[in-house]
Amino acid sequence: MTIIDNAHAGSVSSLGTPRLLAGVDQVGHVDAAHHRALHGDPVLRSRAWLLGAMREVNLLGRGGAAFPVATKLEAMPTGSSTAILVNGSEGEPASRKDRTLMTAVPHLVIDGALVAAHALDTQVITIAIHDPWSYESLVRAARERPDADAISVVRTRDGFVGGEIRAVINGLNAGVARPGGRRHLPHTHGMSGRPTFASNVETFAQIALLTGMGVADYARTGSPVEPGSSLVTLLGDVVRPGVLEVPNGTPLEMLLPGQADAPVLIGGYHGTWTRAAHDLPLTRSSLRAAGAPLGAGVIARPFPGTCVLSEVAAVSRWLAAESTGQCGPCFFGLPALADDMQAFADGTGSEAQAIRRLEQVRGRGACAHPDGAVQFMSSAITTLADDIRVHRLHGACGRPPSAVLPLPRSAR
Repeated sequence: MTIIDNAHAGSVSSLGTPRLLAGVDQVGHVDAAHHRALHGDPVLRSRAWLLGAMREVNLLGRGGAAFPVATKLEAMPTGSSTAILVNGSEGEPASRKDRTLMTAVPHLVIDGALVAAHALDTQVITIAIHDPWSYESLVRAARERPDADAISVVRTRDGFVGGEIRAVINGLNAGVARPGGRRHLPHTHGMSGRPTFASNVETFAQIALLTGMGVADYARTGSPVEPGSSLVTLLGDVVRPGVLEVPNGTPLEMLLPGQADAPVLIGGYHGTWTRAAHDLPLTRSSLRAAGAPLGAGVIARPFPGTCVLSEVAAVSRWLAAESTGQCGPCFFGLPALADDMQAFADGTGSEAQAIRRLEQVRGRGACAHPDGAVQFMSSAITTLADDIRVHRLHGACGRPPSAVLPLPRSAR
């Protein structure tokens, strides 16, 4: 395992030879000169080549939904009316992977944006970032290279829901970072009303690697069903907390040494609690089939001997507070569900009441936030059933609260 230290991302490491993080172990921050020595100039490919290559390596988006990138690219028109949007608004509190890329290897992100812009015959490129260190890193990187003159690096507002791609677009267009409903898709109506090819930072870095390496070299690592590598953020009782670049297909038990049936959160604050993580390979298709999508790339395991229910209650309260208030299931439903999660921690919870409320919220929100919060809470009720029974019998478990999931101080 290669170990790297990055001041703004914490511990950064890789299983095997780093690709996305190449050079970081030597220089920390890969500037333009080091980047060119490692990767050369960005390899600009035709749209047809890029579509074929993406399909061959089954390139999936790294922002949470794991949508096939080729399908998204194929839906885009070409020409100057089209825009490219790199979403660097990493609103997931537990994730550090995109900030790691932006602060350590910003030129790889820029290369990916330029490759996508060339394929779609446009020069309209925006990189949207809320983290100040990441913003400064991308601004500096863009100034280091003449081919980035057309790139606009802009600051966005912080916030969990505000980092969702439609919220980012609305914030840039109208100043209100709020999702515009499930029917408003960027490829038809995005930046300034333009059709917009939008994805997160890691997706664009993967595009740069794919075009630079070619299909055969890109596919030399990873799983046959999902070649390449991914960045994940590991928290708590794991092989090494921090950001890890890992070949796709790696058994999760390699990242989670010790007790095989301990509760693990996969996917972040819109993710899934499970006790079967050891049995799963790190591919998006396998994790989705197991009901635990990788989502924001977060894998968190509480330490033994801690109270996980207390942490579930704290995160649920925070999720409720992150509502943008544009629909009833979110504005009213999530606070009521947070009360239910706190009741479980207090030993007074009712599974029947919580499940009824979960079903009243599921699928009824104006954006994905209510569904994500419901997944986090409902999977906790199932996975932590034994803990709930102990709390009901004794009023508490007597263990110190788990504290591996980062939250604003006011939420704890």
